Amino acid sequence: MGHQMFDYDAQLTDAVFAYCRERLSMDPVPLDYGSQREIPIDKLAGLIRPEGRNPQEILDFFETTLAPAVVSIDSPAFLAFIPNAPTKNSLLFDMVVACSGLNGTSWLESSGVVVAENQALTYLADTAGLPAGSGGAFVSGGSIGNLSSLTVGRDVGRAKHPELNPHDVRFAISSDAHSSIGTALHVLDVDTLIVETDDHRFTLKALEAALANDPHPENVIGIVATAGTTNAGIVDDLEGLGSYAREHDLWFHIDGAYGGAAIFSATHKHLFKGIRHADSFIVDPHKWLFAPLDCCALIYRNPTVARKVLAQQASYLDVLHDSSDDEYEWNPSDFGIHLSRRARGLPFWFSLVTNGAAAYESGVQVAIDLAQRTQQLIEESDHLEMVRPSSLSIVLFRRRGWKAEKYNEWSQELLRRQIAFITPTKWEGETVGRIAFLHPNTTEEMVVEILNSMRG
Repeated sequence: MGHQMFDYDAQLTDAVFAYCRERLSMDPVPLDYGSQREIPIDKLAGLIRPEGRNPQEILDFFETTLAPAVVSIDSPAFLAFIPNAPTKNSLLFDMVVACSGLNGTSWLESSGVVVAENQALTYLADTAGLPAGSGGAFVSGGSIGNLSSLTVGRDVGRAKHPELNPHDVRFAISSDAHSSIGTALHVLDVDTLIVETDDHRFTLKALEAALANDPHPENVIGIVATAGTTNAGIVDDLEGLGSYAREHDLWFHIDGAYGGAAIFSATHKHLFKGIRHADSFIVDPHKWLFAPLDCCALIYRNPTVARKVLAQQASYLDVLHDSSDDEYEWNPSDFGIHLSRRARGLPFWFSLVTNGAAAYESGVQVAIDLAQRTQQLIEESDHLEMVRPSSLSIVLFRRRGWKAEKYNEWSQELLRRQIAFITPTKWEGETVGRIAFLHPNTTEEMVVEILNSMRG
């Protein structure tokens, strides 16, 4: 007889499946309360002990006590930060991935995983306009995707410029770049040329001005652009910056963690034509491509270059790299700052294949259209005004006369009443309202209720 922890428990299995079935059937998903729901810490005390506890009791404790203290990021009423709206198919297949014990580390172990994930990555690369042969891996999120790609860009830049002190090389980034870009370059001991943007958009003109005024422009080995800023949804001058990078042989990385999904938009995909110049590109399916957390697509123009930088070497790993099957061998562990990894790209692949690309195109477009309709509603109101035009699926607006404290009170009241979860942001030093649309089931009626709640 095996260890008791590995015994199949039919009753527990039925209970867990029943919980998952009920959760999947909820329409809409309840918002719940996050930190507004007090957690009775005394009930947690002593739960872990030498002998186990009844699984059904602990499942009930989770359902009734812990789960309500988490705001459901997949609710159509979750409109803060960047929401998450996994399709039912992707959630179900995430259960398949977990129950199957699928490893997604190497071709040797996981060729069935790799070919499916690579099909999804190739579709994303083709849709984005990257050349044939582009590829990479699914990593845990945009921060790791940015860190991995900038590591490759740093090493490539240093190799191209042996005349430079390795510690002097820099990347040009905008003042509106995501915080993970600066953090990644800090980890990599790479300095930055911070480019002041043109109305928060990183443009070729702004880059050329910054380089002209910099005492050591020759130290810049790469450019980082953003395909949809997190705070406002602004798409940088990808075409201009990318053309400059190609002309001057600089590494060009595009952070499209949130906004890159708009390559599926009929009305906005033209803003992303410059992705074709990218040496590396990321987009998070767990954001606007309707996959479960945690999943970032990391794609390189030349995966061989990335493999040479990132593939981990150890005697026990030699077998992963000694295969003669060069035509097909593909180790996801070679393309990111990771080794062991779950098959995190499969739920996205399954959903994309089963729902079809047209469903993704319409799902992305719904959020953009609703953002534009929300702007119209705000402009027609007598108590609200836009801070700037909506960009992609993000709306920045203000309630006339409100300060930070009032926005925070309003946010808490919306959550308490289970109307929506919306958090304010800062724009040029001012606290303002921000709505981030993503879930295709968020309705105009919900928006009207939210905007009307600001009359008081």
